[in-house]
Amino acid sequence: MIERLAWVTAGEARGRDPDEPLVLALLTAAGVAVSVVDWDDDAVEWQGFDRAVIRSPWDYQDRAEDFLRWMTRVEHLTDLRNPVAPMRWSLDKRYLRELSEAGIPVIPTDVIGPDSVLRCPDVAWVVKPSVGAGSRDVVAYRPGQEEQAAVHVAGLHRRGVAALVQPLLESVARDGEWPMVFFGGRFSHTASKRVSLPDPRRPGGLFAMESNEPCRATPDQIAVAEQVMAYVHRLFGALTYARVDLVRNDVGGYLVLEVELVEPSLFLPEGGPDSVRRCAEALLG
Repeated sequence: MIERLAWVTAGEARGRDPDEPLVLALLTAAGVAVSVVDWDDDAVEWQGFDRAVIRSPWDYQDRAEDFLRWMTRVEHLTDLRNPVAPMRWSLDKRYLRELSEAGIPVIPTDVIGPDSVLRCPDVAWVVKPSVGAGSRDVVAYRPGQEEQAAVHVAGLHRRGVAALVQPLLESVARDGEWPMVFFGGRFSHTASKRVSLPDPRRPGGLFAMESNEPCRATPDQIAVAEQVMAYVHRLFGALTYARVDLVRNDVGGYLVLEVELVEPSLFLPEGGPDSVRRCAEALLG
């Protein structure tokens, strides 16, 4: 029985998670005492909670090693959801190569480390950090902007993370993305998500601008997302929550853009009351 639950966030993210009030209302109605706490607050006594749920520590990419040490420590003090092993795996988006090798359709991705040579495509492309959240430091470039892209990549290397280079698919501007949300390993809902990437002259900020709308997932979308979750399940077992982001390729199929197992936004306002209920049940299960 879960009586005390820690809802883990970050100071800069407080009040900015639209999922939070919806789930907290159901948890409180179920008799659970929920405390919203910052992950890096040294005064928190984690052993006093029956469970700690990582929800919106969206500043962790600036302190990834500190965050990993924190997760490892807290997992020994309380029931941490998700567990450390799958979260560690999904923190670095280089897992896309692993998924591709397993036969799962993923967006083409070049990994640019400090000793790698940046080869810019002759079409529009995106540079993003291998470790990051909230579309932070994700910038779109076009031919002629190779110098700005190189500066961006060098900045990511100074932060200690690799850079990922991916094509900017025309379908993303036209159709957006689909965040496929799972609770307890089962598909729950999706949404239509459109992200406005920042100007390459001004990368940074905790969030990129998004506009989201409710939508119904297609069988093809569910099939691709379930491929990912089956792979993750083989590695780590069923997880309390997960999100698989899909984009459409140029011939109408679906590609995996990323897999969020740490602190994904769950798009509960778009998913509706049933999605909120499924989330609350998973957090208490």
